[in-house]
Amino acid sequence: MPDKRPNILFIMTDDHAAHAISCYGSKINKTPNIDRLAEEGIRFNNCFCTNSICEPSRATILCGTYNHINGVTTIGAHLDNTQDNIAKVFQRNGYQTAHIGKWHLGQGPKHWPTGFDEWKILIGQGPYFNPPMVCNGNEKNFYGYTTDIITDLSIDYIKNRDKTKPFFIMCHHKAPHRYWEPDEKHKEMYKSENIPLPFTFNDDYSNRSKAAKEAKMRITINMQYKDLKLLPPESKTEMDFIPHPDNLDGFYLIPEETGEKIFFENHDDLKNFKYQRYIKDYLRCVASVDDNIGRMYDFLRIEGILEETVVIYTSDQGFFLGDHGWFDKRFMYEESLRMPYIMRFPKEIKQGINYDEIITNVDFPPTYLDLAGIDIPSYMQGYSFRDILHGVVPSDWQQSMYYRYWMHLSHHYVSAHYGVRTRDFKLIYYYGEALNQPNAIDEPKKPEWELFDLEKDPYEMKNVYNDPSYSKKLKELKDELHRLQKRVNDKPCDEIE
Repeated sequence: MPDKRPNILFIMTDDHAAHAISCYGSKINKTPNIDRLAEEGIRFNNCFCTNSICEPSRATILCGTYNHINGVTTIGAHLDNTQDNIAKVFQRNGYQTAHIGKWHLGQGPKHWPTGFDEWKILIGQGPYFNPPMVCNGNEKNFYGYTTDIITDLSIDYIKNRDKTKPFFIMCHHKAPHRYWEPDEKHKEMYKSENIPLPFTFNDDYSNRSKAAKEAKMRITINMQYKDLKLLPPESKTEMDFIPHPDNLDGFYLIPEETGEKIFFENHDDLKNFKYQRYIKDYLRCVASVDDNIGRMYDFLRIEGILEETVVIYTSDQGFFLGDHGWFDKRFMYEESLRMPYIMRFPKEIKQGINYDEIITNVDFPPTYLDLAGIDIPSYMQGYSFRDILHGVVPSDWQQSMYYRYWMHLSHHYVSAHYGVRTRDFKLIYYYGEALNQPNAIDEPKKPEWELFDLEKDPYEMKNVYNDPSYSKKLKELKDELHRLQKRVNDKPCDEIE
């Protein structure tokens, strides 16, 4: 007799910011297939990651624990696969399980996926075209566009499943991760358009921490020739990964696709040119993802299992799309912190609803197990939000979330920090030399605090930490920060005023 528990299809992209999804109010692109999931399900407006970087976020989503517990605090701190995880729990409870696509939690026997009946994963980040993949331990070459291939493999697994058992599948796309390479279908998309600049595009980082000012993720001076698809002077290919200078003195750019020299009269024009080169390729990769979401939706419908399947769409974190003049993520600022989170399952979720309740990536595993009627392991640190799917917000639902980024002054020279976000406020502590960080590439910086009033300052342009009128709120937030650290068993640093 077939098992009547729901199938769960977890689709996750890499670095897809919520503000590049039209149902989240994007002003720069349309995502009709992702929007359809939201129209037929639920959209969470305040879904946040607990550490805005790929590998740590993936470990949290898999294990249901914060990074200081699962050990994946940084890139390169690969997952010990002997740990329990959500796939193992599903597997023990009669589900068939698969992981298809980006893994990025380490390679080799100690780090391969465990708890999955079948796994086919990219090697490291994986390329956008013709990816080699490790399939249940054996390397195999695939040919085509990686976003399409990951969808094809996920569909194939579902087609060949044991139809007497429910499935739990993690379908993880590489796109739209750097370096952005669109497929043939979308490479001309937006060619004649001028994508609007973000409100904070020309941020000068005044009234905020030195951490923001010193971070090396500016479109103007930190994007590389390879990011911008520009040919280096005299075609010196070894310069592909060198940052492109913000230089007007007799300087010109050579787009790869034309080979023509382009000169600029002012820095604003040059900066806008770089932004357009970046954002259009990013959005072209997103468009391919959206098309494949549509393919998956249509397959489930034709297969006759759409209504029996919980379909989730999310990303491993947010991303700066020119916001504050940046690309990349890592900071606790909104564009990086916020994850898109959409869920479709008509048997439990009313159509077209959205909530502002705070959920985090550590809450994902308990929720999926709850939907399947499986007991949630005591080691998991998140909360099931199944009641919210039914339209009922528990009276004791979390009103804040805890964040910690560990990679001090490593990639993009972002300072390590932790903080708390509530509905209306955010407090961040860049702890610098308060804790010796083994990943540091330079001397740690002096500790700094930032406090943002999100209701008055949604773009986080003014740090009010030293404003006396916020002294009461500041104490409340520090107390809440320490409460959350104690709850999740994380050790605070020596906090310096």
